[in-house]
Amino acid sequence: MWPSRRRTETVTCLACGDQVRRSAAREYDKYGDRWNREDKTFEHCCKACHRELCHLPRNELEGLLVDLEAGRHDTDAFLDAYLTEVERRYGRLEEES
Repeated sequence: MWPSRRRTETVTCLACGDQVRRSAAREYDKYGDRWNREDKTFEHCCKACHRELCHLPRNELEGLLVDLEAGRHDTDAFLDAYLTEVERRYGRLEEES
């Protein structure tokens, strides 16, 4: 398969904002399905930030973010709403000592 002409040589890491070579980045698909490539644009993480990500399944996360209108409220208000909703749905969060 020929490489797409629309592909750039560098991408921006969505976590730290650094510009990195595409070959030194990992594709990130917020829907968790990077194999279905039709009509999608991907975001990227540099390898260092990708290693820091939690790689556990994120079932229901995108729906929860949509329900809470993520990105439409200031950070403090969003985090308060997020923690309240997570506790309502899944029970009280406990911190490790």
